[in-house]
Amino acid sequence: MSEPRINDRIRVPEVRLVGPNGEQVGIVRVEDALRLAAEADLDLVEVAPMAKPPVAKLMDFGKFKYEAAMKAREARKNQVNTVIKEIKLRPKIDPHDYGTKKGHVERFLKGGDKVKVTIMFRGREQSRPELGFRLLQRLAEDVIELGTVESAPKQDGRNMVMVLAPTKKKSEAKAEQRRARSAAATEGAADAPAEGAEVPVEEQQAPETAQ
Repeated sequence: MSEPRINDRIRVPEVRLVGPNGEQVGIVRVEDALRLAAEADLDLVEVAPMAKPPVAKLMDFGKFKYEAAMKAREARKNQVNTVIKEIKLRPKIDPHDYGTKKGHVERFLKGGDKVKVTIMFRGREQSRPELGFRLLQRLAEDVIELGTVESAPKQDGRNMVMVLAPTKKKSEAKAEQRRARSAAATEGAADAPAEGAEVPVEEQQAPETAQ
């Protein structure tokens, strides 16, 4: 976005002037607006060039640009892209493998990521799509506290696919993880002995000598 015109770059006969605190001054000649800006040690900034007449405001343009840059930087810092993780299952998965896969799904959802769950059918399993549907339903119910079904189970060629979305946004999940790490670090520091403090040593009993 191009910067607004300021001070002498404003080449119009008059402007609708807004004061530094947002007060409406009214329509004034641009020469008078520039004089008021100079007297207040501020800049005259054109904020609505398409208005008739254009709207200009008295402000500290350098400070305005700095604050705008800081807000943009903070917004970029807090912007976290959602990642889609994928977990693949077989219709007749054994309980141990299911538990392992479910753990992965829970970890991804806690981290604020979406999870694409794919059931892979092979051979005669393709004639039993209800097995995959029930398995996906079971998984969705098992992780209901962490995620919701964003895309219901549907057939995709020889596979069946479901997408789970986390209940927490990724930025919230990241902030929660940072708080947990900070709390753990604080607790660890509190449990550590103070510098210079004596660490108690358990008294050891001399072994008895065999007679």
